[in-house]
Amino acid sequence: MADSGVAPSLTAPLGVHAALPHDSAERHVAGSAIYIDDLPEPPGLLHVHLGMSARAHARIVKLDLSAVRAAPGVVLVLSAEDIPGENDVSPVIHDDRLFADGEVVHVGQSLFAVAATSIAAARAAAVKAVVEYEDLPAAIDIAAARGMDLKIEASQRMARGDAQAALEASPRRVQGRFSMGGQDHFYLEGQVALATPREGGDVHIWSSTQHPSEVQHLIARVLDRPHTAVTVEVRRMGGGFGGKETQAALFAAAAALVAVKTGRPAKCRPDRDEDMVMTGKRHDFEVAYDVGFDDEGRLTGLSLELASRCGATTDLSMAINDRAMFHADNTYYLPAVEILSHRFKTHTVSNTAFRGFGGPQGMLAIERVMDAVAAATGLDPLEVRRRNLYGGEGRNLTPYHQVVEDNVAPQLIDELAASCDYQTRRREIEAFNRTSPILKKGIALTPVKFGISFTTTHLNQAGALLHLYADGSIMLNHGGTEMGQGLNIKVAQIVAQAFQVDVSRVKITSTVTDKVPNTSATAASSGADLNGMAALNAAEMIKARLVDFAAAKWRVAPDEVAFTPDGVRVGGETFEFGWFARQAYLARISLSATGFYATPKIHYDRATHTGRPFYYFAYGAACSEVLIDTLTGEMKVTRADILHDVGKSLNPAIDLGQIEGGFIQGMGWLTTEELVYDTQGRLRTHAPSTYKIPTCGDRPAHLDVRLWKAGRNVEATVHRSKAVGEPPFMLAISVHSAINHAVASVGDYRRLPDLNAPATPEAILMACEDVKRRARDV
Repeated sequence: MADSGVAPSLTAPLGVHAALPHDSAERHVAGSAIYIDDLPEPPGLLHVHLGMSARAHARIVKLDLSAVRAAPGVVLVLSAEDIPGENDVSPVIHDDRLFADGEVVHVGQSLFAVAATSIAAARAAAVKAVVEYEDLPAAIDIAAARGMDLKIEASQRMARGDAQAALEASPRRVQGRFSMGGQDHFYLEGQVALATPREGGDVHIWSSTQHPSEVQHLIARVLDRPHTAVTVEVRRMGGGFGGKETQAALFAAAAALVAVKTGRPAKCRPDRDEDMVMTGKRHDFEVAYDVGFDDEGRLTGLSLELASRCGATTDLSMAINDRAMFHADNTYYLPAVEILSHRFKTHTVSNTAFRGFGGPQGMLAIERVMDAVAAATGLDPLEVRRRNLYGGEGRNLTPYHQVVEDNVAPQLIDELAASCDYQTRRREIEAFNRTSPILKKGIALTPVKFGISFTTTHLNQAGALLHLYADGSIMLNHGGTEMGQGLNIKVAQIVAQAFQVDVSRVKITSTVTDKVPNTSATAASSGADLNGMAALNAAEMIKARLVDFAAAKWRVAPDEVAFTPDGVRVGGETFEFGWFARQAYLARISLSATGFYATPKIHYDRATHTGRPFYYFAYGAACSEVLIDTLTGEMKVTRADILHDVGKSLNPAIDLGQIEGGFIQGMGWLTTEELVYDTQGRLRTHAPSTYKIPTCGDRPAHLDVRLWKAGRNVEATVHRSKAVGEPPFMLAISVHSAINHAVASVGDYRRLPDLNAPATPEAILMACEDVKRRARDV
């Protein structure tokens, strides 16, 4: 009732814990969700194309761009000498050049930019460049880099106890090696930026980036301008997965530089092949292990050596390799452990963040160790895993000396094993394998424990801006970015819950650096944790003002003012929310607030690799069943059962989607997605024709994904929820272990197959043949 302000009875608000659709779901389905390349092209738009290096490592003897400048449609050509500020677009170490200067360090490195009236004209002009090289020694893979002693930093050591002494005293001992490949992000929307010049040398950039503030700061560095001169905006991305955390800066900076120099808008959008060649991937790893254990399969000592291909520059490789070390324990207590990590510099595109950020590589390493111990003892791998789980006092300290305070892995594993009937199915599968000479089945149940927080402590902060308008509508802005993961709807639900209004009142807006400054990347699975808390902080500020206003106006005690689904209750009356907001406006109450949140309790000493880098852990477990053809190596995941802990879910529909998507993407990394570089450092798998991501046909026919009903968070996260972006990715390790089980059946399970990742059909076939040969030789 608009005149009196008395509120009608309403249904409960759609706030947190409700399974609401993604805020752009209808637009996604209808094709009306606007991405950067969908924006109307402004008059005078220039299309920017980047000329790329054809060598892995070489001096640039000659770079003649005169024919490029003279080509039809070309307006501007830029190279290193045309940069007014610093020739750098790196996140940390200042070693990523916008344009190569005197030397190239990987195939696909940006040499120059062509700005023309069409992308066709820009590409046609770029091939006219005359580039002469003097080749230098190039390390393409880990082995070559090891031989040349090329590293991005000194090798790192994390340890607790005396691993070598424990190994020497162990009743049993096994050594082994294996490798795992990288992975391309293959986001549906590729890298893209649209820059528009503003007065005074300022510039606005639409960028498909997970880190608008970093793109802003790097562009300002290139332009030699203050951060205030650059505004970066993101409404949504068509996927990111870490590939747009740092590497969007190259394309955004090129577009911004063209826009400022010409006074015309500029777009830089590489095609899929160029995108895959020019941008970094998940780090590929080589692993060596030496594990001691007893006859019951309990670990007594472990020495683990990790080596990764970091690429030509540092990017985020130090933190990524650190996280691999952090997750080399997974859910297991390691009585005495030493983890060595070698970060090799290679003359390939710099590898970068990818969902899990090194965690999957470390976790796959320890799960391989568990399978090796099971094979050596003849025990069920699940039983070996159970016997090595973290426990109470004396069995709850990680290799980096953080106490595991909320260990729910045992309960999760037991619940999943019972609900999916693991033991019965394993017996049935082994019976099937005894009578099936060609087709073989495998099954595995593996857990996940994933630390939540940026391990670089200062990144654990977020800001938000909230406006309550006089009609009761709410404008929400925060520092997180939406890449399809449902962050925006979750934060909107948090704000709606705070005011006890329907979520439809909350307007989601673009992430813009001139609204919320100095934000962290949307990464480390911390988007909802950080930005949700910042938005809640802003909402509580406004609510506190409204309570004081109502208490004074209606002469009641502050505790007699309450926000309810039916409206704002003041004493014995309840007022419609919009009417109440207008009364506050008329009374000159500030209805805007900036919120802030910094994660508590965390600290870390990188010099000693000790501390509490994680606020809490997210847990999960997956049981996967596979079928392989031993004559062709073909493999099918026939069933997967997943139980995952998201605490008190902010949005069960969104969380279930993240778990399913993460699992399928993890399957791709471990089974089909193979990156191949030739001896000259050229990526040969740079298009969908040569690089196979999972499709709908790869989804298991039986895929049961459940949120753990007992889920909770002992830490004071927003509404006691837990992060869900990255942890589900590692549930797919169960697929790789199940494939090993199937392949091992060819030799009557006498040994763990030599099967690296990805387990492509070729790799599975070769592993089967190797197991057969070894069985014959026994």
